[in-house]
Amino acid sequence: MIGISYKNSTGELLARAEGECEAMLAFETDYVDGDCIIFTAEPRTHLWLQPDAAIMPGEVYLPSGTFTWRVPCGAERTPYSPGVFVAGRHIVSARVMTEAETHSRRNIACNPADLRGETDGFPHMTANVETRGEAIFAARNVIDGYRCNSGHWGWPYQSWGVGGRDDACCKIEFGREVEVDGMAIVIRADFPHDAWWSSAEVELSSGKTISFPLRKTAERQFVPLGGERVTWMRLGNLKLSPDDPGFPALTEWEIYGRDI
Repeated sequence: MIGISYKNSTGELLARAEGECEAMLAFETDYVDGDCIIFTAEPRTHLWLQPDAAIMPGEVYLPSGTFTWRVPCGAERTPYSPGVFVAGRHIVSARVMTEAETHSRRNIACNPADLRGETDGFPHMTANVETRGEAIFAARNVIDGYRCNSGHWGWPYQSWGVGGRDDACCKIEFGREVEVDGMAIVIRADFPHDAWWSSAEVELSSGKTISFPLRKTAERQFVPLGGERVTWMRLGNLKLSPDDPGFPALTEWEIYGRDI
């Protein structure tokens, strides 16, 4: 059974829908700070969900069977499409993913519903720095499914900004063990405003570290991972190219693999 509940900051239930394998909740309201959407299912369920019609649908894994999605408000809305969450009528949907879907090769990093801070839904991104602490430069932006990288401010050019830190790194947690065979890096490419990294490395929870070069390009840059089994990955040791002073940033981090 899948449940979708809309609650306010005091925990009052304002709307709910449920179904055996899928659910859709439609309601009218003006969101305020503290509102949240709660998805429930059996523990260790993969849901294909869409918390708003203006957000891409995507996969969220629920280890505990619950995913609490805090509705972004104020400055937290800047990485999203203009007008999202604002209109008075909203649609939220979710369905259970099939076994064929979860065992197929796909971008297992993509989660447009990921939020900053603690979460009970995966995959989830964190980082040791986000430029000026602003949501438009938050780590969660690199797994939201958008690869638009020709600009540097506002949707759809949200990115992970490193704030000038030489030791900047970001980490993705999958919430379970997965098998990964490759990844793609998309750097922000608003040249000449942007700088670029000439190399980086990825650390895997399996104990393996892979170093790789990067180029000054707007295209995806692919890195093989060799079919490692991991629960998390950390991207770091980002070496700034001496040829281009500016502001480096990461637009998207795609990781290809399957559930075990």
